[in-house]
Amino acid sequence: MRKLYAIVIGAGLGAGSVFLHSSLVPFGLIFVLLATLVGIWSIGRLWGGRTLKILAAVAWTFVVLRAGIPGINEEYLIEGSSVGISLINMGFLALVIAILLPA
Repeated sequence: MRKLYAIVIGAGLGAGSVFLHSSLVPFGLIFVLLATLVGIWSIGRLWGGRTLKILAAVAWTFVVLRAGIPGINEEYLIEGSSVGISLINMGFLALVIAILLPA
């Protein structure tokens, strides 16, 4: 059950990142990156496992990368602007840091 919770929390963090990263630039991006880092780290802190952090990070990655792919009507949720590219690049860095931090 903890694995399912970790996946749901990771996907929720990813969805929040997609919708909030471009609001009030650059504060939205900074907020989203910090929330991602703290959210993934707290999963390991709460349930004590690096495996759960990795599952949540994979769910976050899946949601964010899917948002960067064009949809049915060629719409993008993450644009190719500097803010969108920064979300993807620095988000992966935040995930790696959150996974490597001790619980």
